[in-house]
Amino acid sequence: MFRLKIVPDDTNINFMGPWRYTFGLSVLLMAASIAVFFAVGLNFGIDFRGGTSIRTEGTQPVDIGAYRESLAPMGLGDIAITQVFDPTYGPERNVAMIRIQAQGDTESVTPEVLNQVETSLQTYDSTLHFTSVESVGPKVSGELVQEAILAVAAALGAVLVYIWLRFEWQFALGAVAALVHDITLTIGVFVVLQLRFDLAIIAALLTIVGYSLNDTVVVFDRMRENFIKFKKRSILDVMNLSLNETLTRTLMTSFTTLIALIALFVLGGDVIRGFVFAMIWGVFVGTWSSVYVAAVIVKYLGVKRDWDKGGDKAGTQFTTSDAK
Repeated sequence: MFRLKIVPDDTNINFMGPWRYTFGLSVLLMAASIAVFFAVGLNFGIDFRGGTSIRTEGTQPVDIGAYRESLAPMGLGDIAITQVFDPTYGPERNVAMIRIQAQGDTESVTPEVLNQVETSLQTYDSTLHFTSVESVGPKVSGELVQEAILAVAAALGAVLVYIWLRFEWQFALGAVAALVHDITLTIGVFVVLQLRFDLAIIAALLTIVGYSLNDTVVVFDRMRENFIKFKKRSILDVMNLSLNETLTRTLMTSFTTLIALIALFVLGGDVIRGFVFAMIWGVFVGTWSSVYVAAVIVKYLGVKRDWDKGGDKAGTQFTTSDAK
């Protein structure tokens, strides 16, 4: 059977050689991300700022680009436009949802602004009319922020428990440290680039947690096998061996994921572009953190070199001094 090999079997890259510098770089980037978060802040979208949601209906097909061009001269700030699909709608019923961010201190746009929006959109489709107008106030937006933070925290807590039960507490702390690294750097890049941060990005963060965890667990599982198999080799040698053995899988997974994400980024339109960008960034930082954060934490804390087949995890403690 033909087997595709991305890297040769005898590949021996010293991933863990510069661990002090790579781990230091990760810590530095995390500190910088936290600093710019408090100094500049995120560019929150309508979901977190509050605003007005307008439902439109017309006979002509919805053209999101034309809608956006019609509203651009009004300077309304963040505007999200999506087409509403329903199998019960006929070809003459075209529905869109337009969300406009809160203007100043007001919870919703004024009647004057609504009239201007309607007039501008009717320059594209004269049959267009508004079927509903709803507002999201700052109180609801604040609740969404809290729930988003709780969702990410719950995901990290579940990961901690899972890895602790699946491996050892050293691996659990390493995995959680890697996930915190990925989330922090993703938020940092959104602050630096001032990209819109909405509920879709929260979904992206949780997806990054899953992707990074999957990569980390694969590496950890191979490390555990090799710690038992090569008891006399140093921890750095075993880690390098494990990382080289999983290198083909890592490259294939990252490459195929990036192909799909880049296609979505280019062709998917403005609605999902922020989500896809976060995922592309997450693939890179997730792969990096699996090696240079999670593995380094395990190396520093030390691991056990022997797991009893009956499930007893008592064994010979292998500390960082053994790596010298």
